[in-house]
Amino acid sequence: MQHIFRVGEITRALKDVVEGQFPFVWVRGQVSNLARPASGHVYFSLKDEEAVLNVVWFKGSQSGVTLNGSERYDPLTGEVMDGPADSSWLADGADVLCAGRLTVYAPRGAYQLVAELVQDMGLGRLYMEFEALKQRMGAQGLFAPERKRPLPANPRRVAVVTAPTGAAIRDFLRVANARGTGCEVRIFPALVQGEAAPGQIAEALDAAASDGWAEVVVLTRGGGSIEDLWAFNTEAVAQAVFKSSVPVLTGVGHEVDTTIADLVADVRAATPSHAAQLLWPDRAVLAQRADELDMRLNQAFSRFTRGKAERLEALAKALSWLSPRGKVDRLGERLDDLCGRLARSGRALAAGPQGALGMLEARLARAGQALPAQGEARLDGLERRLSAFGPAWIEALGTRLEAAASRLQPTGERCLERSAARLDLMAARLAGLDPEAPLDRGYVMARKADGTFLRRVDEVRPGDALDIVVRDGTVKTAVSGVEKNRK
Repeated sequence: MQHIFRVGEITRALKDVVEGQFPFVWVRGQVSNLARPASGHVYFSLKDEEAVLNVVWFKGSQSGVTLNGSERYDPLTGEVMDGPADSSWLADGADVLCAGRLTVYAPRGAYQLVAELVQDMGLGRLYMEFEALKQRMGAQGLFAPERKRPLPANPRRVAVVTAPTGAAIRDFLRVANARGTGCEVRIFPALVQGEAAPGQIAEALDAAASDGWAEVVVLTRGGGSIEDLWAFNTEAVAQAVFKSSVPVLTGVGHEVDTTIADLVADVRAATPSHAAQLLWPDRAVLAQRADELDMRLNQAFSRFTRGKAERLEALAKALSWLSPRGKVDRLGERLDDLCGRLARSGRALAAGPQGALGMLEARLARAGQALPAQGEARLDGLERRLSAFGPAWIEALGTRLEAAASRLQPTGERCLERSAARLDLMAARLAGLDPEAPLDRGYVMARKADGTFLRRVDEVRPGDALDIVVRDGTVKTAVSGVEKNRK
């Protein structure tokens, strides 16, 4: 019968085989993915062109053994150690020689090297090639900040150069679907790892830029070792990014991974997901911006309508002055003024023609003193006009004055009646506001020591002095107790 292993069982079996076959080994490789948690242990990967090996270097194995308080020696080989006494020298890209034992880490089902000794062998080949290409590209001006272009805001047409089945494009599209206001994404497929990858990436970048459709080109792939990402450290890809006629955004690997393509690109994102975040704003931010614009629009509309209303009111006032009705009202005021003047003249003439004639003669005498001799003709004309004011004219004028008086009397009486009624109403209101009026009905008022009236029980305490104001005087007293109403 075929034996069926459980996961833990087969993992323990592999652990026994690995640890039994490789109790102590020496391994040389290039350091990558270096991590230093707070525990003091060091975790990194050893890599070469073919494979990757995870390594853990525990804190207790990093300083060796001290001899006579000065020299240190390796506990495995007995070799005197003259290097640093800790792991601070270890860095990504370093070429190291590790000694230790192979084991299987059961929680992840992966084998790893537990290092007892790590020695520096100098920088690795790939790291040196990366630095050499970086220096050459920098000298050619490919990294110059002044040539880098900004990304378009909320682009509607985006070209993506990547592996069409990789995790990077899935992460990019997932984030893009939840942001912005909608867009079109065209994928330009290319290998992102291996010998053929640099040529395909360069061709895809050229096609995306020369197509004339895209507003921005995104070059992306998921994380990996320096060997996995090496296609993005080639001159062919760097030149294709540099020659692109539209802005290029890179999102290659993880945040700690930096490639030549990242340095040449117009903008670098930490991850593929971050690339989508840089291209499109969060929809919640867009909604908030729309609310702000709506409020600003409402405020502007309110100011506009208020200004128009004020302008309309001013025009209405101007129109009322020029309107026929306003003109009639002003003519009526002028007529009233003339009637008043006529009434005053009538009273002056009530003494009879002789009185009026005497007044005119007096005025003519005063004017005649100032007139030269040739003004006598004008005086003759005035005398002829004055002779027209006979008894008939005086009688007609008296009749008009009596009619005006009869019309004025009812109007004056109505005005006096309205004024009297209004005065009575105001007197009644004033009497109702008299604070001492309730005292006549048996009420009292309590005044505190500071002169203010008592309104609530919590304004006094036992022993406080009070003045009780009644209708005919004031009673001095003190508070003996306070009790609130129970509802």
